[in-house]
Amino acid sequence: MSAGTSDIPAPEQEPAELARFREQWKAEVRQRQAATSGPQTQPVPSGSATAERAVSPARSDTSTKTATITNTLSASRGPATHALAGAPAVLAHASHGQSHLSPTLAHAVEVYRKAAFHEQHSQLDEALRLYRQAFRLDANVDRAYFIEEQRAQERSAAQPATHKKIPSAGSVDAVTRGVEKLEVHQDSKDKSFVTSGVLAHVLKDFPENLVFEPEDEKGGRPPINLVPDELLLQIIRTLDYASIERFAAVSRKARVLSLDTAIWRDFVHLAYKPPQIADDESITNIVESYNSDYRKVYIEHPRLRLDGVYIAVCHYMRMGSSENAWVNVTHLITYHRYLRFFPNGQVLSLLTNEEWQPQTVIPMLKPNLRMKGFYIGDWYLSGSTVYITNLTEKRLSSAHATAEPQQNKYVFQMTLSLRSRPLGRWNKLDFIGYDSVNVEDGEAVPLPLKNERSFWFSKVKSWAGY
Repeated sequence: MSAGTSDIPAPEQEPAELARFREQWKAEVRQRQAATSGPQTQPVPSGSATAERAVSPARSDTSTKTATITNTLSASRGPATHALAGAPAVLAHASHGQSHLSPTLAHAVEVYRKAAFHEQHSQLDEALRLYRQAFRLDANVDRAYFIEEQRAQERSAAQPATHKKIPSAGSVDAVTRGVEKLEVHQDSKDKSFVTSGVLAHVLKDFPENLVFEPEDEKGGRPPINLVPDELLLQIIRTLDYASIERFAAVSRKARVLSLDTAIWRDFVHLAYKPPQIADDESITNIVESYNSDYRKVYIEHPRLRLDGVYIAVCHYMRMGSSENAWVNVTHLITYHRYLRFFPNGQVLSLLTNEEWQPQTVIPMLKPNLRMKGFYIGDWYLSGSTVYITNLTEKRLSSAHATAEPQQNKYVFQMTLSLRSRPLGRWNKLDFIGYDSVNVEDGEAVPLPLKNERSFWFSKVKSWAGY
């Protein structure tokens, strides 16, 4: 090599993708400046260098084309649409209301919609699998899904009021909000019911004349078809709600019969009265807030279960003593808390150690029980919050077994949050607060809750609900 030749290699040519990205970015900046510089409208260049949006090199050609549509429509519709198009999800809407998604993103949104549907029906394993699949297809599928749902709602709201539109079968929002309702008449009878959401869409596809089909296709129609619908409804009204839902899963005819408004009206009016609701709250207003769907009210409106007991299994560790200095002894302490609610506003609370198992305690849990750790108080429900007050200990005196206990110096109060896992069960109570109240001056002192656990409901067959 000659002395005049440099040892530094010549710079490599700039990658084509980087150059194209720089030109696209410059074109977009010039376009934005032209749109904000004055009232006049600047024409959008037709070349790909100014119309296409900058996308990641990892995107496919289809995604790039979709981004082009998004950017063009955003520039022509104004700032509001442009802000929406700036979301990472590659999404745009044409003037006729249809959505334009890339094939990959469209498939991801559909998988995400199925996952949300399974989650609403408490099928969490399947929902988790579909969520993972959707996010593997596109990392921004959740934003695209919610934008699509919002657009669908806007289009349904813009429909003429002369004919009602049924919510989309994949629209999970229609299930939770129940915006629209469907009234279906059973055959030629003047019996009707009201339902909403996905169930309304399913019923729309049912044939008009429904019958019970035989289990074996070769067999004749079952004799239950000879029973009039009016008589079947009277029989169904004698069942509890869990049995009615199991019966509804038998066939389409059973599902339609189980939705009769009279059935669920009985449940609602029997359950939702003080202390389940406030004294000044009207059940009529509650029903109207659910579009007169009594079944939806009974499933989704908070209510305490009275046909069983709420049990909390609590544990904590306690250090023990050992003769050997090299050995540490740790004891696992287990205790149970029980809460039983009555329709008259009375509540029973019992705290027991591990020697008293639930199968022994539950038959004893009555107002006449007298043992250490047994309390009687009052309860009421406000929204999804349960308030328990005036918990007073009831136990026998040590001097005489039949003597009345002495006046307690302290009473207790609890505040709990009512939840439902899955929907409609109302089977979980979480501690919010637990206080000790001085009877003389009313001073409330919070008690520690580090060892307390949530209450879970356990049904007792022999206990009436309402």
